[in-house]
Amino acid sequence: MGEVIKVGMADLKTCLVPNTVTTLGLGSCVGVAIRDTQNKVGGLAHVMLPDSTAIKNSHLNVAKFADTGVAELVKQMEALGAVRRRMVAKIAGGAMMFTMQSKSETMQVGARNVEAVKAKLKELNIPILAEDTGLNYGRTVIFDPETGEFKIKTAGKGDKVI
Repeated sequence: MGEVIKVGMADLKTCLVPNTVTTLGLGSCVGVAIRDTQNKVGGLAHVMLPDSTAIKNSHLNVAKFADTGVAELVKQMEALGAVRRRMVAKIAGGAMMFTMQSKSETMQVGARNVEAVKAKLKELNIPILAEDTGLNYGRTVIFDPETGEFKIKTAGKGDKVI
């Protein structure tokens, strides 16, 4: 068993087998797990917001945004020998954590995060094999790039692997 590498909020990390990556507390944030199916290079991004172009000084933390964070994760994985055409993804999170009277798009950060992550992965030609997104509860995830298992833990909802 290797090291469990922790990914903070608005952060990303890559790993090599036998290591795994984990992130805690995905509410409206989205965990994006990517792996090269052949050489098992993997990575995980904890995306907080959908679009870096809407925020001043967004270049200070590229991992925070779907558009820049997913691209940076792929870039770092390629630096470790991953090949984009062999990459696949799994995603989790994007919940609506608080019930609000307003159904405005601004308040639906989770859904916008999921949409932005999917759009960026499509742009990069990385297929999404599985997802556990939406609803109204938080998630903690652990990704094993060797097997591709994406374990999702939730309080009161049980655990599952996608």
